[in-house]
Amino acid sequence: MYKFPEGLFTDVRIEKQVTNNYSIRNGEVENNSDICTEGAIIRVYDGKMWYTSVTNELDKIQDEIDNLAGLAEKNDDIYNDPAIKNFGSEKAEIIRFDGENDLRKITSAQYEELISGYIKACCDDSIEEIKQWGASYGHGHKIKEYYSSKGAAIKQDKQSCQLYFGFAITVDGITTNAGKFYRCLDFDGLKGREQEITAERDRYLDYARNAVDVEAGDYTCVLAPVVTAMFTHESFGHKSESDFMLNDQTLRDEWVMGKAVGSELVSICDRGDMLNNGYTPYDDEGNKACETWLIKNGVLTGRLHDSKSAAVLDEKVTGNARAQGYSCQPMVRMTNTYFEKGETDPEDIIKGVKDGIYVYGVNYGTGSSTFTMQPNLCYRIRDGKLCEPVRANVITGSVFKTLFDIDAVGNDYILFDTYTCGKNGQSVPVSAGGPTIRVKKLTVN
Repeated sequence: MYKFPEGLFTDVRIEKQVTNNYSIRNGEVENNSDICTEGAIIRVYDGKMWYTSVTNELDKIQDEIDNLAGLAEKNDDIYNDPAIKNFGSEKAEIIRFDGENDLRKITSAQYEELISGYIKACCDDSIEEIKQWGASYGHGHKIKEYYSSKGAAIKQDKQSCQLYFGFAITVDGITTNAGKFYRCLDFDGLKGREQEITAERDRYLDYARNAVDVEAGDYTCVLAPVVTAMFTHESFGHKSESDFMLNDQTLRDEWVMGKAVGSELVSICDRGDMLNNGYTPYDDEGNKACETWLIKNGVLTGRLHDSKSAAVLDEKVTGNARAQGYSCQPMVRMTNTYFEKGETDPEDIIKGVKDGIYVYGVNYGTGSSTFTMQPNLCYRIRDGKLCEPVRANVITGSVFKTLFDIDAVGNDYILFDTYTCGKNGQSVPVSAGGPTIRVKKLTVN
């Protein structure tokens, strides 16, 4: 499509996106918007410096290439640059969402009817503790193109739609937020969730009415799948993004392939080719997604790379160079990251706990050498049975001690498509998943 200058590496990323957002709170519509955007980023590299331009005028891309080439210094050896060697050169077209399930065909009447049905089914005016409720719908459809002077020519699309229905429950002056959030690749996937939403509402209503403060201390903890997913993403997934190692020789020396980093029950994988929220068949450097096992049976077996990190660490690219949008630079990011399921029934995992905490839900988590999670609903476990709901402010532990302290892994694996991951000012859609797991000891406050 373009005339690329000789003696320079050049790539072009083009994006065309349609998004919609509709929200209603306590019966009042707060937002109903449709946005269409298109733009491109053009980059030229001479082995010393990247020269970059962003434009919304797609017919001016060749002019931008020529202008950037005039700033760069010709380098006849540019394709022997270690990082440039790792950029993709494939030609591919993967268009999955231009048929009947194309979200661009969803009308305002359709999503307003969807939300109206959920309001009728899920709002109960007789529950006096519910002071506020809200519902929202949104969808996005994106077509991405990638071209480079190495011969790459890739066109791919992606879409998702989401539904949220939530409640603010106030008991004795304390407000508890409850709700369900769904993200799917097609509109029909958002239908028929009424029973799940009302069950979640009633679970958190019971918690708000009856929860007692937890007695601070160290407990055996059982993590529900959504909590395992958060732990996997925050506490180990980010550690596997290899760009954080590039300027730290100490981490390189400690973070050696083949090292035991957890229990034999722990296996964690990242895959961008799965049709989930982190779906990235080709990354923003033209490299194809692959299955990357980060931990296999407790042993460090892989990490996530872009072209530069793979070159510096002398490892294979993994298709994990991702940018938030066309105006952003790619960096190493997760896609669909999950903790592999085990063979134990979740009920048996709980039965094996004499005195502990079952963590049902979590607001957020962070992870480094120490991880922190803020739970939003927990239950006390006594003699292998779930008992009263308890309020806990924070759960903490050492990441690597926790990985070794996992002594049971459930067979109830779930992959959650509800995550948006932030890093260095950019946010990208990801999925995170896992089963119920049991950890010998975590600190609960």
